[in-house]
Amino acid sequence: MQGNRAAARYAKALLGLAKDRNVTREVNEDMILISETIKNSDDLRVFLKSPVIKNAMKKNALLEIFRSVNGMTSGLFQILIENNRLDILPLVADNYKRLYNELNGVQVAKVTTAIPLTTELEAKIQQKVKELTGNEANIENIIDESIIGGFILRVGDIQYNGSVGAQLKNLKRELQNNTYVSKI
Repeated sequence: MQGNRAAARYAKALLGLAKDRNVTREVNEDMILISETIKNSDDLRVFLKSPVIKNAMKKNALLEIFRSVNGMTSGLFQILIENNRLDILPLVADNYKRLYNELNGVQVAKVTTAIPLTTELEAKIQQKVKELTGNEANIENIIDESIIGGFILRVGDIQYNGSVGAQLKNLKRELQNNTYVSKI
């Protein structure tokens, strides 16, 4: 993805500065807010990427939308505007969250399910994460109806596929390779 390397550098610099000033948690909360807000607003995404809208207007809009953010975060807006890189703000936010989690030893478990997770399912998945990695993790739920049922769990490099779709594919492969069934 274009701009990801630059976003990683901005995020790393921001984390270093936030550590120096002891505000890493506050800036992480800001990055979560920024990331979610931009993901959920097509208009804001288009507004930030538009070459027609002046940077001063973009800065004023960001400061108004994210009025409650830390001074360090509003400083990030200014730096990105000065360097004509405001379009990578969502990437910077995502990279910062990842670096913050690594710094604090927090894993993120991405769980793909056919339906939204209930609290009971979340507890079972948390137990599976602990079984696979030995640690707990923040659970991020992704909904994909094509898996039919069950779940796909990704934690770092580990993937556990307990989906009905995967089980059906395995069964189909076994039946195709079965010499007795193929002769019928």
